[in-house]
Amino acid sequence: MSEFTFDQKVVIVTGAGGTLCSAIAKDLASRGARVALLGRTLESLKEVEKEIKANGGDALSVPCDVTRDEDVENARTTILDAWGAIHALVNGAGGKIPKSMTEKPAYTPEELDDQAYGFFNMDMDAVRKELDLNIMGTVLPSRVFGREIAAQGGGSIINFGSMNSYRPLSKVPGYAIAKDGVVNFTQWLACYLAPARVRVNAVAPGFFLNDRSRKFLLTEDGGFSDRGQQVIHHTPMGRFGEAEEMCGAVRWLLNDDDAGYVTGICVPVDGGFLSSSGL
Repeated sequence: MSEFTFDQKVVIVTGAGGTLCSAIAKDLASRGARVALLGRTLESLKEVEKEIKANGGDALSVPCDVTRDEDVENARTTILDAWGAIHALVNGAGGKIPKSMTEKPAYTPEELDDQAYGFFNMDMDAVRKELDLNIMGTVLPSRVFGREIAAQGGGSIINFGSMNSYRPLSKVPGYAIAKDGVVNFTQWLACYLAPARVRVNAVAPGFFLNDRSRKFLLTEDGGFSDRGQQVIHHTPMGRFGEAEEMCGAVRWLLNDDDAGYVTGICVPVDGGFLSSSGL
């Protein structure tokens, strides 16, 4: 049986106000970790912090835009002032920008005269914002907080990939570029930080419902949209994931006993999506 414990270990979770990362933060706190909750909206962080503390855990809300160097540096100072160390980082911040999504899954001539929204008339500022959020929003925290983890003599960083890390899903070119890049960066950083005894891995969530995805995957009456039905058709388990089902993979990768020889990998948590051709 593993003797590893999260007790008193300081774990940073970015995007902690969101559906998946709030569940991860609560799970780690329930196992004794001190969890620093990072995100752009303090109100949503405070809700997570309140729930953690009500259940006897320890959490600290730190407003932070992970694409801004100054914000990340200030967060580092705040966490070190409070707890004196950083042992692990979960880079959960990220997401899609609606204007970086095409209206249809493939080219149609209508986009040439702006009768449809596609790649040829896409808002490039939205694409840049999406790349910045997902790529630099992973790189900057890894650089700033990873330095402290290395200084502690070792620890763990977990990044968030996606099904787009394996397959370029339709309609989301910027997100596909970004999430493929995140997994490549994970592998690079795993090699770079191995001498510092810092393990770097990633998880790749399949299709989980949150406030953003509901509008694309569900209809107003709670049924499946066309895209949602396509996802279910390609998911052998026949359902969307529940947020709590992400926690086990993250917990395992953070465990220096059970996953102590694991670095540079990406673990899909997808209900079998990547295994299915849909036929």
